[in-house]
Amino acid sequence: MKKAKVLIGFLCLFCGYVAASPAAADKDVAKAVDHLTQAMLHKDIAELNALTAENLSYGHSSGKIQDKQQFIADIETGKSAFKTLEMQNQTITVSGDVALVRHHFSAQALKGSEVVPTEIENFQIWQKQSGKWLLVGRQAFKF
Repeated sequence: MKKAKVLIGFLCLFCGYVAASPAAADKDVAKAVDHLTQAMLHKDIAELNALTAENLSYGHSSGKIQDKQQFIADIETGKSAFKTLEMQNQTITVSGDVALVRHHFSAQALKGSEVVPTEIENFQIWQKQSGKWLLVGRQAFKF
């Protein structure tokens, strides 16, 4: 009888862990998105490198596509710079080691000393690699 109670208790804990896993993954992905957003805003090149996959495909709303090095170089040189940057109305769908993220990209971009309001939609693809969520794809589009 004691073994049965232990087994039932273990199964209940295991089932609770499995049920909680998607929510935990959602939170981890949300943190990664937030860290990427802050790294873009504050020109944190080390963090940008740490959060993006080597095979990154980064699409802009203009149709321009960049690889990891081009994306990071634009942030580093100030070609892509922001006074404010916020991801709004975010949804996250996790399936195994892949996460699909949609949100509204709201920013005050800097073009020299000019502030340019930027309101676009984003679709991001994140993949868990070696225990870390990395951005592998991003496509922005106008709404």
